[in-house]
Amino acid sequence: MIRLEALTKRYGSFTAVDGIDLVAPRGELFGLLGPNGAGKTSTLRMIAGILRPDAGSVSIDGFDIVADPYRAKARLGYIPDRPFVYEKLTGTELLRFAAGLYGQQGAEIEDRIRELLALWDLERWADELVESYSHGMRQKLIISAALVHRPRALVIDEPMVGLDPKAARLLKDLLRAFADTGGTALISTHSLEFAEVLCDRLAVINDGRIVASGTMDELRDQSEADGNGLEDIFLRLTGGQSERELMHVLAG
Repeated sequence: MIRLEALTKRYGSFTAVDGIDLVAPRGELFGLLGPNGAGKTSTLRMIAGILRPDAGSVSIDGFDIVADPYRAKARLGYIPDRPFVYEKLTGTELLRFAAGLYGQQGAEIEDRIRELLALWDLERWADELVESYSHGMRQKLIISAALVHRPRALVIDEPMVGLDPKAARLLKDLLRAFADTGGTALISTHSLEFAEVLCDRLAVINDGRIVASGTMDELRDQSEADGNGLEDIFLRLTGGQSERELMHVLAG
């Protein structure tokens, strides 16, 4: 569903994403992990068509994001890490606007909007301006905007930001149901617990390159980590400090 081939992004002389190959199949939740500055957000923005690759390609359901952007993006929902919302629109108006970007309108979309607002307990806020929404409510609205046109694939950057425990659990269940019905989600997150519990496959990116990819068992084999948990695997793959090194720093 989502395929990256030799994907590359440079900022001047700095290579942020360095020839990434990745396939996120239909019906799977695929986690993208890495330390700050590893290239995760640049990768997701290229998948969403916000950034143009310097080399390589991105395809969504077989459609190239550069060569055929309209059909590729029609199949994609994008949830950024820092969502922008039009504060002078109401919640309903923003979702109606998002649907309109995909050429969708009418009674069916109005039903869909009501369904999504009800899912996140936002019905009584439906006709309130977004400027009055809390951070968590805005995150729920942005998730709804990404789903309103019924995409086949989702690209999500830090999905849990601002969500309370109830909403976080709902999002997990929603993503699982999305995959179980044939959807694909590529999820970037710093929450290793979230990734380990939810994702079917994982890729670890470091310094712009994928250093390991696969199921948890496959990551264990690739990393040769001392422990079995994702935290141990992640630190082994990305060069986390050992306890001895940390003790040396603290001791001066």
